[in-house]
Amino acid sequence: MAVSTDTLPESSVAGPAKTDAVQPRIVPVRRTGQWAAAVVVLLLLAGAVSSVVRNDAFQWDVVGDYFTSASVLRGLGLTLWLTAVVMVLGFALGTLLAVMRLSANPVLRNVSRGYTWLLRSTPILVQLLFWFNIGALYPQILGVKTVNLLSPVTIAIIGLTLHEAAYAAEVVRGGILSVERGQIQAAESLGLGRRRRLRRIVLPQAMRSIVPPAGNMLIGTLKGTSIVSVIAVQDLLYSVQLVYHRTYQVVPLLLVATIWYVVVTSLLSVAQHYVERYYARGTAGAR
Repeated sequence: MAVSTDTLPESSVAGPAKTDAVQPRIVPVRRTGQWAAAVVVLLLLAGAVSSVVRNDAFQWDVVGDYFTSASVLRGLGLTLWLTAVVMVLGFALGTLLAVMRLSANPVLRNVSRGYTWLLRSTPILVQLLFWFNIGALYPQILGVKTVNLLSPVTIAIIGLTLHEAAYAAEVVRGGILSVERGQIQAAESLGLGRRRRLRRIVLPQAMRSIVPPAGNMLIGTLKGTSIVSVIAVQDLLYSVQLVYHRTYQVVPLLLVATIWYVVVTSLLSVAQHYVERYYARGTAGAR
């Protein structure tokens, strides 16, 4: 049956489609609701900030007077020093506990599991008060009176370190378990010993998983050191407490401590970002 080309549409006899045809215009989706919500949030935020800044009850002049006072800076220095010591000792002990937990020896494995279970099951305040009253249980250790041996700062270091080690052990263990088994098998095939495998192969790769929770632990430890004020350690919080107990200017002195905590934790967050990026080199997480 013959079909006349006169009755066919022009497109059916014109050969291939034209490459210079006009493309449809892409119209972006209008997100009116999202922009309206953003404006409302910004207005509420601006109102909250304005109310805080313009409220005379906050006594910002007093905040400025005590922000860099000698007593506050001494307390800040002790807080930073205590945080650094506790994190170093806590992660050293936590790494040892993590290795024990992954050991084939059932005694080491269960001792590590029991330590982690006990220290994570009791509040840090209870642990500190226990160590503060250790003299009632052991008046003397190796012939030395514990009252003279353990100062409040020493008790704070012991209590916080043992507490942080329990959490650090789980962080390190999780990081070690995140390393692919093939990497360890390759190291074994090269004849590397267990310690060398851990130090040269496992831990460098595990750091990608360890650094983010370790950074959170560092910030948590910095803020958690404020609890040592209950045993009269003159950290940042205890220093401002001594001032407002004398001047009765509670709110502005608490603002001094709050602003210092915000400043330091912000700097630690920036440092954490760069450390994470360093260990994420060569991976999709590097940015």
